[in-house]
Amino acid sequence: MENRPQWGTRAGFILAAAGSAIGLGNIWRFPATAYENGGGAFFLPYLFALLTAGIPLLIMEFTIGHKYRGSAPLSFARLNRKTEWLGWWQVAISFIISVYYAAIIAWAMSYSVFSLNLKWGSDTEGFLFGDYLKLAEVPGQTGSLVPGVFIPLILVWIITLGVLFKGIKKGIEIANKIFLPTLIVLFLIIVIRALTLDGAVEGLNAFFKPDWNAIASGKVWVAAYGQIFFSLSIAFAIMVTYSSYLPKKSDITNNAFITGFGNSAFELLAGIGVFSVLGFMAVQQGVNVDEVVTGGVGLAFVVFPQIINEFPAFNQFFGFLFFGSLVLAGLSSLISIVETFVAGVQDKFNVSRTKAVVVGGGLSAVISVLFATQGGLYFLDVADYFINNFGVALAGLIEVIVVAWVLKELKNLQEHANSVSDIMLGAWWKICLAFVTPVVLGYMMFDNIRTNISENYGGYDTSFVIASGWAVAIGAIVIGVLFSLKGWKKETIELPSNDKEVSS
Repeated sequence: MENRPQWGTRAGFILAAAGSAIGLGNIWRFPATAYENGGGAFFLPYLFALLTAGIPLLIMEFTIGHKYRGSAPLSFARLNRKTEWLGWWQVAISFIISVYYAAIIAWAMSYSVFSLNLKWGSDTEGFLFGDYLKLAEVPGQTGSLVPGVFIPLILVWIITLGVLFKGIKKGIEIANKIFLPTLIVLFLIIVIRALTLDGAVEGLNAFFKPDWNAIASGKVWVAAYGQIFFSLSIAFAIMVTYSSYLPKKSDITNNAFITGFGNSAFELLAGIGVFSVLGFMAVQQGVNVDEVVTGGVGLAFVVFPQIINEFPAFNQFFGFLFFGSLVLAGLSSLISIVETFVAGVQDKFNVSRTKAVVVGGGLSAVISVLFATQGGLYFLDVADYFINNFGVALAGLIEVIVVAWVLKELKNLQEHANSVSDIMLGAWWKICLAFVTPVVLGYMMFDNIRTNISENYGGYDTSFVIASGWAVAIGAIVIGVLFSLKGWKKETIELPSNDKEVSS
């Protein structure tokens, strides 16, 4: 008999998978990426990337988790003993992301409180870096602990670990059934209000106006694939882990399509909301929309507070809704990220879920305190860039090459997915994974390596980039290999007998 926990409902799994995919990047990365890469024309390569890489990769990871019934390390070990390190590498990537992702959620939590009296004042940039983060003057300096970040960071970890202690059905599933619908309702309210602002039409025109010449640029297509890849939580070990909790009779292919299109629908909604308010800001300042467009931390914590200041009514209310949305989007993603190493530790070391949460989640929480110091933003910036570009993207590339070309497992995975799904996988799925995805990800990796060897990211000192960037990305691979050296108990590595029929 298999004791692996399961999702209570299909909707519970889809909400959890979508909750993992819908994170901070949907709100602050996608709108600027689309605008900078052809506006309305970007949606063509974006949709193509979703159908040729995003959903095929999701189906592959869902199938691996569902067929081999384990965390990422255990599933890859059951796929082939020599590929276990790949699962641990992805778990290590998730661990690194969790330690700084929690700090960003803590900022959003602080700002949701600040919005009640518009505490950031008129100089929102000065407030963020000076009054709130108390940013160190030199990158690499840790400085002292910043209470305004540390206190909400504790709260973030209490919520995250509290949900994980409760398990899959009573913890993660219930949390996502609350977080995701609430997030969508809050964001819909923001979007509806944003559409009524002066300048909203100008903002939307800037966002949707197609630059068809951009489609001829390879960089635009790479940006589309990059956005899809990073947005869908692929190669984080998350989707393999989550799908391992599915019942045997689960429509894998359909679930992947729903998750993929649900994530993209939210990105489109975020783009409409963000550019409506950017259009409003441009009109207020008497400038063109292109002069106020930005993404990332600057959009969320500098530009949005400026916009909220200028709202004609209910500034505090809409400020609270926006930062509350960031908190909910962040928490649903953080829970899924931490679950990857909780499940990995639980499987490998045969310990209780409670112990795995205490050890894995507790260690992540302790290390995350680094990002609550005065130098935290610098460490965060470099670690995020390198672990995404030389961790997640590289792990995804290696994963596809190993499964498609080294192990030649696509046919077996296709047969398994087809045996439980309504939508049958055909040649398109294998062609996308064997050719399209490796070529695009390979080009992305080549371009990233070339760029970062020729110049330091962000203009930081070489020593700081090596210690906080390259060392972090390489360290994740080393950890993956080291963890895979410890052997499995025979009863753990063997697929439970009641699953062998489904998996054969």
